[in-house]
Amino acid sequence: MKRESSTAPQKPSVQVLERMFQLIDILASRDEAMALKEISAKARLHPSTTHRILNDLTIGRFVDRPESGSYRLGMRFLELGNLVKARLSVRDAAILPMRHLHKLIQQPVNLSVRQGDEIVYIERAYSERSGMQVVRAIGGHAPLHLTSTGKLFLALEDPQRVRAYATRTGLPGHTRNSITQLAALERELARARQYGIARDNEELEMGVRCIAAGVYDDQGELVAGLSISAPADRLDDSWLPKLQASAHEISLALGFVPTTRQGHGTRAK
Repeated sequence: MKRESSTAPQKPSVQVLERMFQLIDILASRDEAMALKEISAKARLHPSTTHRILNDLTIGRFVDRPESGSYRLGMRFLELGNLVKARLSVRDAAILPMRHLHKLIQQPVNLSVRQGDEIVYIERAYSERSGMQVVRAIGGHAPLHLTSTGKLFLALEDPQRVRAYATRTGLPGHTRNSITQLAALERELARARQYGIARDNEELEMGVRCIAAGVYDDQGELVAGLSISAPADRLDDSWLPKLQASAHEISLALGFVPTTRQGHGTRAK
């Protein structure tokens, strides 16, 4: 029997979520802030119910309260929207350069972004016909301080934020090479800032080394890291110029305008 798909819009199974979505849509329909009474009338909800939901959304910064009794969409939507936009656009811009780089070095190439205290792999280029490879799963994640791309992001933080990260996470280790002390991490981040690339020296997984270069958007912000993962005895520093050139190509596609501080030809030691 052929299954028919319903054209009726689906509703959330939790009523409060349905009401929350409804209130967000109402706020999105107006540029200026709206009074609680007007929002309640449009949603056909009791003012106390509307107030309770909006208050919870305010705590999460999804809704702003510019003055008592009025509401508008919050900046959290802008932050999340920019994050999604960056992830989608950087992936689209990166696919062809990643494939080209993989053909040159015959090792897997990864694209990853920061999500909180971790990096998340969002794209990869590799060949199923190649020999031994280190292939990262799309959607996989790892701590910032144990990955080459993660170190690029941490290297941009001021010392207080790096210390806060160390305190918050405890700098857990995965291998005997993992950096688990703040002083060692600070030295590693200083090298990343100096040379514009970062390394993972069997810190996430024994037998695996990685190098990463940054991908920047049209605002000059680091939005992703392009990395090469290889068996520890195969990683070749002669790949660095190719890696940096590929990351630079992706950055240019995102509208990045190079400055004297953000080049792509720095040699790393």
